[in-house]
Amino acid sequence: MLFPRLLLCLLAWALCSSGKPTERKERVVREAPLSAREHDDAQSFDYDHDAFLGAEEAKSFDQLTPEESKERLGKIVGKIDEDGDGFVTVEELKAWIKFAQKRWIYEDVERQWKGHDLNEDGLVSWEEYKNATYGYIL
Repeated sequence: MLFPRLLLCLLAWALCSSGKPTERKERVVREAPLSAREHDDAQSFDYDHDAFLGAEEAKSFDQLTPEESKERLGKIVGKIDEDGDGFVTVEELKAWIKFAQKRWIYEDVERQWKGHDLNEDGLVSWEEYKNATYGYIL
């Protein structure tokens, strides 16, 4: 009577200890990157430039003279300084970067929508989506 129980316990222990560990799933939702460029401040500040201004705005700033760039950045700093104290806090800067990132996402969604709404009726039918997404395969 003792031997079968001991054998059963030993078998259960062997099965439990040799099982494959469960795969961990990522539980953190990751936001889209602030820029498609590599973040390496030793080489350039392009990543920060995109994160701060948004990709489209950064492209327009690249075309400006240094004087025009300073003037426009001064206007942007006025928007970032939410409490109007003349200083940009870390929290204000974080809020601005999130705003710029969300603005880029909304603009990208709008571009994608226009690309899928082939008959420009404001709606994307399954046929339009299928053709825009898989048209070259079909």
